[in-house]
Amino acid sequence: MTNNDYAPPCGLYCGECEHLGENCSGGCGEVKGKPFWTALMKIDICPLYDCAVNKNELEHCGHCAQLPCKLFNEFHDPALGPDEAKQAVLDRCEELKKRAAIGTEAWLETKEK
Repeated sequence: MTNNDYAPPCGLYCGECEHLGENCSGGCGEVKGKPFWTALMKIDICPLYDCAVNKNELEHCGHCAQLPCKLFNEFHDPALGPDEAKQAVLDRCEELKKRAAIGTEAWLETKEK
């Protein structure tokens, strides 16, 4: 059985995150877009989660006609260098396109193998 809490709207897969179980109890879905790092960044909620889920009522950014928007392109792990950040955005877009095409359940099954 897949865990939908591990499928955030940004295209990442929480099950691969080094912080899962340590700083994060159960994925972005479980914490409703308020993972541990939001406090470190002094924000209330992940901007991508807020935009997709709360404002646009989408399951994920892959259902947005504007993907990749300015916010999506600019919001990434601040520890990444410019080239790494650009590649991370491209990778997340590809994952979201796959997820939109096959559905979240099937996408999660491919990740959980």
